[in-house]
Amino acid sequence: MTEKSAGERRKGLLNGFAAYGMWGLVPLFWPLLKPAGAVEILAHRMVWSLLFVGAALLFIRRWAWLGELLRQPRRLALVTVAAAVITVNWGVYIWSVNSGHVVEASLGYFINPLVTIAIGVLLLKERLRPVQWTAVGVGFAAVVVLTVGYGRPPWISLCLAFSFAVYGLVKKKVNLGGIESLAAETAIQFLPALGYLLWLSSQGDSTFGAEGAGHAALLAATGIVTALPLVCFGAAAIRVPLSTMGLLQYLAPVFQFLLGILYFKEAMPPERWAGFALVWLALMLLTWDALRTARRTARALARERAKVAAAATGAAAGSVDPSVVANPSVMANPVVLANPLDAVDAVDAGESVDAGDSVDAPKVGP
Repeated sequence: MTEKSAGERRKGLLNGFAAYGMWGLVPLFWPLLKPAGAVEILAHRMVWSLLFVGAALLFIRRWAWLGELLRQPRRLALVTVAAAVITVNWGVYIWSVNSGHVVEASLGYFINPLVTIAIGVLLLKERLRPVQWTAVGVGFAAVVVLTVGYGRPPWISLCLAFSFAVYGLVKKKVNLGGIESLAAETAIQFLPALGYLLWLSSQGDSTFGAEGAGHAALLAATGIVTALPLVCFGAAAIRVPLSTMGLLQYLAPVFQFLLGILYFKEAMPPERWAGFALVWLALMLLTWDALRTARRTARALARERAKVAAAATGAAAGSVDPSVVANPSVMANPVVLANPLDAVDAVDAGESVDAGDSVDAPKVGP
């Protein structure tokens, strides 16, 4: 590894830690916005996020994607679906934090990879490896244990996990960059959110102008809180392997979980510890399986490269390895990925990644 590439990787890791660190510590921010309710906070987040991201896109002059998106009704419809789903996710998360359910909210992001796998099986008819099936079974058992522990299904966790998984699936189909995708989604959210804020103000129930300049500034800062981690994520995703990003993503729910217990002093009776332990076991199985698959993929790609090298040597000598000629894709794409680990079926990152995939739009954090 050259000094330059090592420096780029360090920069990527720092940005990755920053992104997931900010997403993990965001429960500290939402209570600062009280006495604003969850819906008012959500509406401000939509409005100010569009203004902040729009200004960023204007600064970097990146608008070519917009005309292309408007000419493709199917992609535009998918962006609308993504906007609706992330609205539910954001709203439930803000409400859960400000209502004293930080630990249960963190569980939603712990089980998100398991829910993503379930959606892949049910909707996309994907085939799972035995270890993945085992992990899903352990995750289901965890939900049962937590249902007994809470005296009800952990609906906050399930709502966050399912909405986030569907959001990730839709964003994969849209295939827009992170900032561009957030701009498109918040543009769809903007008018309903602004309309709600204007109505709230007309009823005399808005806190934006009634609680002082500091409160108004904090509400406006929801745009920065939303967009800044995404910018750091984008800077990390192009510099470190996707498998590394998949491991880093667990920082966010770990921080949220610790905040819920240590800072917000939420109760953790034994049955909840048991449920969380089962979830962590399932995630360890997924991570181990993903890393094992990555190693196998790396060896397979090395063999393909060896064939290409042999074919090139043979071609120079006037002969070509028939096994390579029989596989035109090898000749056309001698190096599929810059890093073989990127080809891992990255269930630990919450999505399935094939050998030709690149790191596309990240999921927008809580």
